[in-house]
Amino acid sequence: MDPQLLGEFMGTMILVLIGNSVVSNVVLKDSKGNNSGWIVICTGFMLAVLMGVFTAIACGSKGAHINPAVTLAVAIRTGDFSNLIPFTIAQTLGAMVGQLLVYLNFLPHWGATSDAGGKLACFCTGASIRSFAANVIAEALGTFVLVFVIVAMNLGSVAPGLAPFLVGCVVWGIGLGMGGPTGFAINPARDLGPRIMHAILPIPGKGSSDWGYAAVPIIGPFIGAVVAAGVLKVCGV
Repeated sequence: MDPQLLGEFMGTMILVLIGNSVVSNVVLKDSKGNNSGWIVICTGFMLAVLMGVFTAIACGSKGAHINPAVTLAVAIRTGDFSNLIPFTIAQTLGAMVGQLLVYLNFLPHWGATSDAGGKLACFCTGASIRSFAANVIAEALGTFVLVFVIVAMNLGSVAPGLAPFLVGCVVWGIGLGMGGPTGFAINPARDLGPRIMHAILPIPGKGSSDWGYAAVPIIGPFIGAVVAAGVLKVCGV
């Protein structure tokens, strides 16, 4: 396997495993982290991104995108779109495997939890107030900040090992500040892969996988990535 694809697969797998395990720990009944709140979830995803980036780099992906929207932004900035489809596939498959591991880790808790919506939240995102246009805007804005700030930080010039921490901090800030309306997917693979797993896994009382919403965390991040790449070009960054 191409080391870059392996890195993207493994990094996204760890991102979803840790990130959605944090959500599960907070949401699922009788978990020791039950009801510990939004700050815990945002902090967990910050650490999940940090771990995912380190993993992707270690397994062969120097860019460590672990996010199709980031891959798209890089393709626009460089003019090289050759990695867009293979990276997106590897990232989505990694997200699916990561979510399978989340499912196994919390195996007794799915049946103990009666709230179907809460169980879905352990897999993928949803809007607090449903409005397609507003929800797409929220996801686009969050992804714009993610891409723009990561590039603006000029991570290539920082001390080795610091870049993944800084990327995690960007995600942390987005979650704490902008994440409330949609749960800040800001990553199509992170949402789509686990949503597919929700649809196919034998989860007691799981309810709908909410495919009517699934386009939002795909369209929004891609729009945000395109706008960020364009603004970065205008700014000469």
